[in-house]
Amino acid sequence: MQKMLKKISFNYDGRRFYLKVRECNGLNKALGLMFRSKNTDALFFKFKKPTKLKIHSFFVFFSFVAVWLDGKNKAVDIRKVKPFAFSASSKKPFTGLLEIPINKKYSSLIRFLISRR
Repeated sequence: MQKMLKKISFNYDGRRFYLKVRECNGLNKALGLMFRSKNTDALFFKFKKPTKLKIHSFFVFFSFVAVWLDGKNKAVDIRKVKPFAFSASSKKPFTGLLEIPINKKYSSLIRFLISRR
């Protein structure tokens, strides 16, 4: 049975965005977008305390946008991550991470996020 999508919101550049995501726990938290197709859903990772954990995109065959969130779901950093990148990280501590695939479903959101960096 496939997990239901969860609706979350986050703030960036004075605007609030709403997004349906798959919340990742356990093994899915370790795998993230690895081995998925480009047309997959955005993923959301929640951490119990602020962290500066680094991510990679080994075995992710498409680019995605990483959005690191603070405890109030405000974007603290945003980066475009290319396939097979060794490391990507936020400059600031975070408690949430969105991995948004660059695909047709998220194209307008991605354009806005990338244009403001």
